[in-house]
Amino acid sequence: MGVSRGQGRVLGVSRGGAGGRAALCARRLRRGRAGAMERWSGRVALVTGASVGIGAAVARALVQHGMKVVGCARSVDKIEKLAAECQSAGYPGTLIPYKCDLSNEEEILSMFSAIRTLHQGVDVCINNAGLARPEPLLSGRTEGWRTMIDVNVMAVSICTREAYQSMKERNIDDGHIININSMNGHSVVPQSVVHFYSATKYAVTALTEGLRQELREARTHIRATCISPGLVETGFAFKLHDNDPERAAATYESIRCLKAEDMANAVIYVLSAPPHVQIGDIQMRPTEQIS
Repeated sequence: MGVSRGQGRVLGVSRGGAGGRAALCARRLRRGRAGAMERWSGRVALVTGASVGIGAAVARALVQHGMKVVGCARSVDKIEKLAAECQSAGYPGTLIPYKCDLSNEEEILSMFSAIRTLHQGVDVCINNAGLARPEPLLSGRTEGWRTMIDVNVMAVSICTREAYQSMKERNIDDGHIININSMNGHSVVPQSVVHFYSATKYAVTALTEGLRQELREARTHIRATCISPGLVETGFAFKLHDNDPERAAATYESIRCLKAEDMANAVIYVLSAPPHVQIGDIQMRPTEQIS
């Protein structure tokens, strides 16, 4: 029996077919996320490590959704350039560069003090900054281990504490703390150069769940989320293998990796969840990644 033109529309097989339906679903999804993000418009987000890679993509996405974003890094030249790009593009939010060495607690505290003075405080904290050093457990340098601990664990903990205190003193009950973790925080791969790094990311996994529990004990509706990616095509591998750029490049050439924008989309998804929904951890890999 044939399908009439009217029946085709009802059954979803009108012009465009599956491709048309997919495009329609994508448009509806974007509109839905945009609507869910309206409550964050004009509010303040801190993004650490915002100069490049995931941090820069997240900062841009939040500005696109109308947030005031304080983007911090040890060097702010690239953040200043990104801020100018966002302004030129007419995005409704703003990006405020802030120079901060996250391995120095005094600089972190000074940054939060400045945010309090200039912008009242932090409503969303994205702990994105992280690094890896090629320091195996049997032969690694203590300095390299300490650097990873300082940035990947201590800075995350200090920023989390200060962000919570900022929310608490202003009676903010719907804030969000998002830790950019790694699949290395869920499994140990047989590569000696990332074993200590993996230990710091396991710490982030534990810190996020511990934070969620403490927030419940405090009877607040502030939420805590971990986002754990596999291979993301950024400059990360080039810093890990800074003495072997060919090895670093090969890391991203074997498969189609995640993009920084994929991580930014995950952050928007988390922030778009209804207030009664607690997203604990998003684990995401490239489809072709094995481990």
